[in-house]
Amino acid sequence: MEYKVVVTEDARGDLNRYLRYLVDELGSVGAAKSVLDDFEETVAQLATMAGVFRLCENPKLRKRNLRRINFRRHRYFLLYHISGECAVVDRMFHQLQDYEAKIK
Repeated sequence: MEYKVVVTEDARGDLNRYLRYLVDELGSVGAAKSVLDDFEETVAQLATMAGVFRLCENPKLRKRNLRRINFRRHRYFLLYHISGECAVVDRMFHQLQDYEAKIK
């Protein structure tokens, strides 16, 4: 099944914060470009694979029907849910974050 991927404003805000950190704090435009490329590839992968990934095990996240997809080359991941024929990207996190506590 082919899904239409929708990236929410929250997820875009998360991405922009990570990219700004890489550029402004670490001075690495190359790293930011690499993360952005990985983000775009991960979003494209959702178009064909969104239904393959399991629901999150955390009860709060499972109740919201959230699933997780990891980036291929970086330690980031997306939380998303499926709504009809859409894969909706809700948030983006780094693997070292306590992301479960940040989901409202």
